[in-house]
Amino acid sequence: MPLLPHTLRARLTAGLVVLLAVSCAAVGVAAVVELNGFLTGRLDQQLRAAGERFPASLEHGGPQPSDHDGDEDGDTRRQAAGTFGARLVDGAVTNAAVVASGHDAGTVTVTLGARDAKKLATLPADGRGRTTELSSLGDYRMMAVHGRDGDILVTGLPMESVEAAVHRLVLVAAIVFGAALAVAGVAGALWVRWSLRPLSRVAATASRVSELPLSSGEVALPPRVRESDSRSEVGRFAGAFDAMLGHVEDALTKRHASEERLRSFAADASHELRTPVASIRGHAELALLHPDPVPHKVVRALERIEAEAARMGEVVDDLLLLARLDAGRPLERRPVDLTRLVLDAVTDAHAAGPGHRWALELSEEPVTVTGDAHRLHQALANLLANARLHTPVGSTVTVSLKTVPPTGAEAGQPAGPADGGTARGAATDTTTGSASGTTAGRTAGRTAGGTVLLEVHDDGPGVAADIRPKVFERFTRADRRRTGDMGGGAGTGLGLSIVAAVAEAHGGSVTLVSEPGSTTFTVRLPADGE
Repeated sequence: MPLLPHTLRARLTAGLVVLLAVSCAAVGVAAVVELNGFLTGRLDQQLRAAGERFPASLEHGGPQPSDHDGDEDGDTRRQAAGTFGARLVDGAVTNAAVVASGHDAGTVTVTLGARDAKKLATLPADGRGRTTELSSLGDYRMMAVHGRDGDILVTGLPMESVEAAVHRLVLVAAIVFGAALAVAGVAGALWVRWSLRPLSRVAATASRVSELPLSSGEVALPPRVRESDSRSEVGRFAGAFDAMLGHVEDALTKRHASEERLRSFAADASHELRTPVASIRGHAELALLHPDPVPHKVVRALERIEAEAARMGEVVDDLLLLARLDAGRPLERRPVDLTRLVLDAVTDAHAAGPGHRWALELSEEPVTVTGDAHRLHQALANLLANARLHTPVGSTVTVSLKTVPPTGAEAGQPAGPADGGTARGAATDTTTGSASGTTAGRTAGRTAGGTVLLEVHDDGPGVAADIRPKVFERFTRADRRRTGDMGGGAGTGLGLSIVAAVAEAHGGSVTLVSEPGSTTFTVRLPADGE
């Protein structure tokens, strides 16, 4: 509900104030009811003490002789100011008067309307007090008894004093309870805030942890909460949270150490394997150059040894490159003409795959970035080789290159129509399996020069749904559903991981959008001007 407070501190404070308000209301209502009952009971006692003397004095149109003094107005003077008296005969009011206030108290005849007369006629003559409202006099406490002549005598006292006392109590209670609620609300808020300080520190620490890149690399967790009072629930929670952070930090440290050992092993192994692989390949080539006759099977075996040694050399070079990129070794930082690089790469791809149709979509102005030309060419060559190997002969591969202004699409999202993107690369739908591999969530610098979008699109069968989430991971190979019988093999499984690593090393990212008949790899790089 929108009206409910969202924070625990606000809810506890609001609950405390509400409970106190309910308690104050209950006390106030009980006090008002009790006071009203007490004062009304006192009025009933006064009515019984007054008896029917005053209304009886009205039986024959005037007051009766007094037993206490010789004054014929003695019955009137013994009554409190405002005392009401009425005589009813056969349900009709014959006389009604009120004792006037002042030094010379007397009676004032009251003319009652039909409605007031009806109210008096309905009073039971049982000698019990009842509250009745008279339109001409206000609220009165009335008591009716039977007279000596078969008539009904009604005596009443005004409720004004009772109502004034009750209203004053309500006003005082409202002021006092309101002030108490205000003070309790402020004090309660301060107390709750002080009591929940460890919880606030836990929330702040958890928020800082959530902002850390925990997926890879060495991570330094923020300081612990260090709540010493383990007797409270908040203290126990803070202690458990600190223990959890300790376990997480140990796990991350061990994982980072394991990654470093694995990277070091891959780099060392790749470096050590380069020499023997080159030696095997050299010996195979030398044997093939021998002038003496060699059996055909031996020649075939030597050719396969040479081919596999060359392939193994490529794998070793790729692994060594990935190890160097993982280690964060700096690349060359020189201006690179991507337009020229794309032209050269597509020319090479056309020579390697003449059965495919190769198309270019380039902007009129040259596109320049700052980086390593050799590594960028290698990344683009890998994307083109991937398209050539995993699409049937006759497929169309389109390479587009453009620069998006700084106000265009955000890095990490494919270009849409608003930033000049084509329809095939207008959106990245993560629900259909687009993947960004090691570059997921990285921002491709939106610098003063904007963002460069390099897209490689093909109309082949698409990437299988189970391959898309891990397509940029190492040694991920496409299955037969994409390669089919296209004759190109499945590759080493390192090409796309090199593309992702090179893009990330240049401060960019790479994404994939694929469905049957349309596959688009999009590389985003900071344009020259960073």
